[in-house]
Amino acid sequence: MTLDDVRAAAQRLDGVAHRTPVVTSRTLDELTGATVFLKCENLQRMGAFKFRGAYNRLAQLTDGERVAGVVAYSSGNHAQGVALAARLLGLKATIVMPHDAPASKVAATRGYGAEIVVYERGREDRAEVAGRIAAERGSPIVPPFDDADVVAGQGTVALELFEQAGKLDVLVAPLGGGGLLSGSAVVARGLGYDTEIWGVEPEAGDDFAQSLQAGRPVEIAVPKTIADGLQTQRPGDVTFAVLTEAGARVATVSDAELRDAVRFAFERLKLVIEPSGAAGIAALLSGKVLVRGQSVGVIVSGGNVDAATYREVLA
Repeated sequence: MTLDDVRAAAQRLDGVAHRTPVVTSRTLDELTGATVFLKCENLQRMGAFKFRGAYNRLAQLTDGERVAGVVAYSSGNHAQGVALAARLLGLKATIVMPHDAPASKVAATRGYGAEIVVYERGREDRAEVAGRIAAERGSPIVPPFDDADVVAGQGTVALELFEQAGKLDVLVAPLGGGGLLSGSAVVARGLGYDTEIWGVEPEAGDDFAQSLQAGRPVEIAVPKTIADGLQTQRPGDVTFAVLTEAGARVATVSDAELRDAVRFAFERLKLVIEPSGAAGIAALLSGKVLVRGQSVGVIVSGGNVDAATYREVLA
């Protein structure tokens, strides 16, 4: 992947995806001692950055690949992204989702017209389930992160952020499978910037941190965390290679710190953010990523939080 791939994705997304705003907060700047720019992908179509990668992948399908529709697997945001992109492009989408996926994300995915196939997380492998369905139907699979076209689409978030905020000393983003962060790294390095690249994982789901330490992708058990969008068990091969080459660093935050960040966003920023999307803010507020005196871009990756969880966090 190169910066040109991300720019090509941006052209496909032009007029389709929202160019989301960047907001600032004097309070956040004072607490961190930095100049912080928040890229609000919680205001993206379907509520998260995942729409970008899904649309970029589906928009490049050949006529032959489009016939049987597409198959994807996701706990929520990628599911919605693929479902919406498929609807816009006139394709059928089948999404494999875990039995414990947030009800609001399941309802939204179904609302975009996708067929949902449920699997039992911890007992079944979602990629295998999706693979069987795809083989039976002759459908292409749209992975949530381990795909160059998906990563290029996610990289358009950082491309916009640099255009809106200028060169940044530090870039911080939530880290699940690594699609968003690796796309961001491709952009930063392609622009010739020495920006520090930080991914933020939940403490219970630190597969990327363990993998970087081991020098190879490491698989962990299904993490128990409020950040349902960051419950990945293993980095992607594509994303791990990109982030290793880019010299990315990883911080971990607790569920309590994620809750604090969600509440901070509500009270001080007037933004509704899901726990996964608040990971970057949590890392700054907790001091897990120290940024004093620097210009910092934080990607707020999504806002798809169900009412019950949000009520609990705010309480």
